[in-house]
Amino acid sequence: MNPARRTTAATATAVVLTTAGTLLTLTPSASAATTCTSPVFKRQFFANTTFSGTPKKTDCDSAIDQSWSGAPVSGLPSNNFGVRWSVTRDFGSGGPFSFSASGLDGIRVYLDPGTTGARKIDLWKNTSTTVSKTVNVTIPKGKHTLRVDYVNWTGSAKVKFGYTPRTSATVDTVKPLTPTGTSVSYDSATGKAKLTWAKNKEMDLAGYQVYRRLKGTSFGSTPLTTTSSTSSTSYTDWLPRSGDAYYYEVRAYDKAGNVSTGTADQLVTTVDRIAPTVRDLKADEGSALLGVSLWWMSEGAETTRLLRAPSPDGPFTEVRGPWGNSATDAGAPYGETSYYKVAVSDAAGNTAYSSVVSVARPLAVPYFWKTENRAEDGGGVDLRWEVSPYAPAEFRVHREERRFDEATGTFDVVDSQVVPCDPKLTDTAYGTKYSYTCTDTTVVPSPNDGFYVYWVTTVDALGRESAPSQTISHGYGDGTAPPLVTGFTATATTYGTVLDWDDSPVDDLARYNVFRLSTVDDGTDYTHVGTVQAGTSRLVDSANLQDGEDHTYFVDAVDTSGNSNYTTADKMVSTTVTELDLRPSVQTPQDWLVDVSAQAGADGVDLTWKLSSGYHGSDITGYRVHRWNPATAAYEPLTADPVTGTSYTDTTAATGATHFYWVTAVRADGTESEPGDAWVALAP
Repeated sequence: MNPARRTTAATATAVVLTTAGTLLTLTPSASAATTCTSPVFKRQFFANTTFSGTPKKTDCDSAIDQSWSGAPVSGLPSNNFGVRWSVTRDFGSGGPFSFSASGLDGIRVYLDPGTTGARKIDLWKNTSTTVSKTVNVTIPKGKHTLRVDYVNWTGSAKVKFGYTPRTSATVDTVKPLTPTGTSVSYDSATGKAKLTWAKNKEMDLAGYQVYRRLKGTSFGSTPLTTTSSTSSTSYTDWLPRSGDAYYYEVRAYDKAGNVSTGTADQLVTTVDRIAPTVRDLKADEGSALLGVSLWWMSEGAETTRLLRAPSPDGPFTEVRGPWGNSATDAGAPYGETSYYKVAVSDAAGNTAYSSVVSVARPLAVPYFWKTENRAEDGGGVDLRWEVSPYAPAEFRVHREERRFDEATGTFDVVDSQVVPCDPKLTDTAYGTKYSYTCTDTTVVPSPNDGFYVYWVTTVDALGRESAPSQTISHGYGDGTAPPLVTGFTATATTYGTVLDWDDSPVDDLARYNVFRLSTVDDGTDYTHVGTVQAGTSRLVDSANLQDGEDHTYFVDAVDTSGNSNYTTADKMVSTTVTELDLRPSVQTPQDWLVDVSAQAGADGVDLTWKLSSGYHGSDITGYRVHRWNPATAAYEPLTADPVTGTSYTDTTAATGATHFYWVTAVRADGTESEPGDAWVALAP
């Protein structure tokens, strides 16, 4: 009988192995106290195949790969014995694994025995040949127990089991767990920072990545260093002694290329032995309202001061503190050259200065932003502008009048003058800008083909006038509304209400707006019917109104300055009309005629029509054309006999009037269809 081929033991009490023939004898027996350090298996020998009772022996086994030709240990039979291996280990993030088992006779493999689905391999039968099986298993993260049960019923005994992570990138997508126990120490004398961390538990771990970032920035995509050893759990980095703060983090990566999340940032603040730098100071005149613009580059600065002087040699005085690497000096003297330099200091008190630059600030140009007509007629034009609090408070308002020259197609200046107005300060805007307003009361309404152009300048204590502000073009018309229209009439027809009125006598008329108030509109709100441009004093309301309803119409004249009497209905001219129903009763099927149209032609009014595609009869002998006669308040035929074609020209239609037409289809029995209608307005 041969002893076990591989046996490793670690016991809590003294164990003496003696040889009795070829059997291993445990003296004394202390199996119950045996402990094995993970990932070493704890092995138990049973004198039965049900793993019942007290094990005959317990020891530790680093690998399951044994074969016996007789009893494996003293006290066990050569047949019908069982061996159980178990280990509880931390698998880290877990992931895909491969379990492989083989043996003579029965072998079972469990993951977390006692849980649902724990048995992963089941080769449980008495066999004279070696049986084997490999399965793929996904192990969750954390600690888990592996157990291998082996029984030998008869004959030789052989058992082998192994588990390995599957490291193909297409199979393993599980990231390692974030490393723990991270800490950092810093040696200010050498400038070295040492980062340490605890070893990860993953079996497929490949190494670690160390990242570093400057405070206020993000970690880059490339690590500071990468270790290829799973046992390396520290890294030493040299840092410049600049007073900067740096953060470190550690990430674990596995053989499939999966990378864990980073550890908590580990802060190192270096000592300051490097003076800050400042360079590339530049300046321009900036905004007339906001001030001179300056910008520069600096490194390592804790505080920054902007200094200004009237000459390159000084004396320099500190002006308003900058924001970041730029500043705006609102107090720079207008019309003068100023000299600037920047002083930067770090937390340790190291200070550096930039080179000196100069900038000539122009005289203060106002920000001119609004013109507005006064509400009262002839009240003038209000003008508004803004300046810096450091700008002069004396202003000149300039005005040009321009009119259109038809010969050249341009607007020419016909008058230019300084407006006598008294600017008033209206707002100080928390000291960042001052707002002024004044009223041009000397302006007079310009003709329809003209307008005004305004701009504003400042004048300093030396009498120097600034460049002009931006210009604003402004139309100033009269404030008098056109008179109420006269001769307003409304005529009801079956095609709508024809509205007529007298032309307005004003020269600057722009348009007429027509409104309707009727019971069909609930009698409360005005409905805008339409707008007619100047030169036309007729409108047809073709809305589908209810026959027999009363409708009140209003017309409002509007001039080119936007003046009108549309404030209340009683300030507009109105007329009332009752809609009529003058169509004949239907004697034949409707909708025979479609696309009836009327338009002004060379010889009068040209009318066209056609039969509906839905009419399939063949008894149409012609068509009758009717025209509305206001004198008789009826539609009258224009020809004694029906027209045989599908067009007709009315040569008797008077110019300067609106004409309404009917067209009916005439059948062989003399009956006529429902009429199709159209209307046209002829110019005088």
